Amino acid sequence: MIFTSFLRETLCRTKNSVLSRTSSMYICTKAIQNMISSRGLYQHANQLLSRKASQRLSSQIRGMKSRKNPHTERQEEEWRKRNRTVLTYIAAAGVGMIGMSYAAVPLYRLYCQTSGLGGTAQSGHDAEQVENMTPVKDRIIKITFNADVHASMQWNFKPQQSEIYVIPGETALAFYKAKNPTDKPVIGISTYNVVPFEAGQYFNKIQCFCFEEQRLNPKEEVDMPVFFYIDPEFDEDPRMAKVDTITLSYTFFEAKEGQTLPIPGYS
Repeated sequence: MIFTSFLRETLCRTKNSVLSRTSSMYICTKAIQNMISSRGLYQHANQLLSRKASQRLSSQIRGMKSRKNPHTERQEEEWRKRNRTVLTYIAAAGVGMIGMSYAAVPLYRLYCQTSGLGGTAQSGHDAEQVENMTPVKDRIIKITFNADVHASMQWNFKPQQSEIYVIPGETALAFYKAKNPTDKPVIGISTYNVVPFEAGQYFNKIQCFCFEEQRLNPKEEVDMPVFFYIDPEFDEDPRMAKVDTITLSYTFFEAKEGQTLPIPGYS
């Protein structure tokens, strides 16, 4: 009997101990599950808050971009008006310059031949004036000749004489030679000047090929005469007292539509 009572008491204690341990494990498991679920809820809530904040910030930025400053809009409109005005003035100036370029050569030719500006020789004297000139026998002037072509011009152009000697009041004749070595026709036009520039008003050309279009066929070669004289008043000008050499220079350009010639005597 004593043994049976002892055995029953031992089994009861063992059962209570097992139940106590099982209850403790259950409580710990629940606590761990609660902690895990609470962390998950926190993370989920944090993600939701971050997403909401980013959406709100994006909407604010879009709103700021959609709203324009009225003052800035007025400034932009004023700048557009100013740009249109400046472009209009530039276009008008360009059209005017194109129109003037077509009239520049004949107008400059008339003016320079009348005034001798920029070393340009004068022309337009009648035969009676030439015949009645009184030569200045004791004044001998050396006339040298120069020839140039523009970089785009394919002619061969040169003077046939390097120099001649003349006296004021007497006519003289010189020749230039031009050749078109290409296989196509080329139209050229020339300008000229006189050095020293101050002597241009006394250098008078009766006949020359300047400012007139010269057409040369392929391989064609021509002689171009220059008939001129030095005005006797050259000897009376104190500025010409030490001048004993005058250079006549021609430059040929290819004649193209819209191309203007440079002013003789100026770079």
